[in-house]
Amino acid sequence: MVGGVKLSDEGEHFQTSPGRGIYVNGDEGRTKHLVTNENYQDIRAHIEFMVPEGSNSGVYFMGRYEIQIRDSFNKDSHYPGNECGGIYQRWDENRTPKGFQGHSPDVDAARPPGKWQWFEVEFRTPRFISDDHKIENARFVKVYHNGYRIHDNVELTGPTRASLFQDEQPTGPLMLQGDHGPVAYRNIWITPIDVNPFFAMDTGTQDEEHQTIAQQVKLLHDLGYDGMDHTGVENLDDCLDVLDRYGMRLYAVYLDVWANQDTVRFNKGLEQAVQKLANRDVTLWVPIRSDDFSPSEHIADSSAVKVVNAIADLAEPAGLNVALYPHHGFLMQTIDDALRIAQKVNRPDVGVTFNLCHWLRNGGGDINSTLQRARPFLSMVTINGADHEGDWDRLIQALGRGEYEVSKVLHVLQQFDYHGPIGLQGYGIDTPAADNLEQSITAWRNMNQQLLSQ
Repeated sequence: MVGGVKLSDEGEHFQTSPGRGIYVNGDEGRTKHLVTNENYQDIRAHIEFMVPEGSNSGVYFMGRYEIQIRDSFNKDSHYPGNECGGIYQRWDENRTPKGFQGHSPDVDAARPPGKWQWFEVEFRTPRFISDDHKIENARFVKVYHNGYRIHDNVELTGPTRASLFQDEQPTGPLMLQGDHGPVAYRNIWITPIDVNPFFAMDTGTQDEEHQTIAQQVKLLHDLGYDGMDHTGVENLDDCLDVLDRYGMRLYAVYLDVWANQDTVRFNKGLEQAVQKLANRDVTLWVPIRSDDFSPSEHIADSSAVKVVNAIADLAEPAGLNVALYPHHGFLMQTIDDALRIAQKVNRPDVGVTFNLCHWLRNGGGDINSTLQRARPFLSMVTINGADHEGDWDRLIQALGRGEYEVSKVLHVLQQFDYHGPIGLQGYGIDTPAADNLEQSITAWRNMNQQLLSQ
């Protein structure tokens, strides 16, 4: 355990400084592996690491299935799965070639040696109906490397090479490989996969002490949020750079979209922004306003469909999805408006968002039936503390405050296995951002703890 780490003069080892917070595997990089005492089932894991020139290591989920860590920046991988972020190959001495089923990352996101990097991984264990009868393979549901999605739903037929175990089980530990060369690790977080990614909307991250994107992201990082959204397409480079530095994701970009009788329009510069967001799994949030039509007016649907298709056409080549964002007082103001338009657009990359505060402002109703109707298209959710009715000061509060039982929303989402991100709405709250964000993430953890214990 050390407090700081940097490359040695020759670049092949580390120089360390005393302190705590960083694991290093000795001066020569040849130690035993680190293995958790606890055995896990389905998990979401965040892992930050650094390697010097020519070194490598690996993270073994269940002690069996490896995501490769390697200095592969501007280097030949030699075989699939040997790149940094690759799913390492299996091994059989009786096969030719002996290595098989390695999976290269979809995007090369490797950084140079001596730079901190990070993985975010959603992992599902294999399923069994008896000790020797496996009915479903383990899988990496999603893997992100330095903010880029590099694997999507990759099945694992068995343990990869150099695993702790050659069998497969329903549970297993997390292992950090320590004998393949110098490596440093920090900021390792493990949560059950049932706990959704939780990010803060930038409508509630700014106050007198947190004016810049860097100040806001540091606050969110220190409190334990998974990331944030960004309003508009301006300053997007700065936002991505800061989030990448802190090992956090950008979950959504909130657009300015209008559907009029004869024209449609959206943010100038969106095409360039989409190119910057390519392969980052960012959702384009689409609220729809109008100068010509009233809220929820069905006659405007053809104009709404036109502008949504135009945005989705830009997003598709970059691997981005669109989520319609119902907003009280806008043309598309209810979740049913969003569902009707999504059905007419009828493309797999266009979904809808459930916004608790806007749903309540439009009258609310039965949360179970609302979310069940939205389920086939639901790709984003936003929550906050709220009362059952009132103006915005009552409908947008810090999580854990207000009369409305927000845990009901999470319970319904859990029932139908919604694993997508959940955003914290903070618009208009007039107390310090740090207080609201801390209160909200404490309430978030408490609600999830209660749900997991049921």
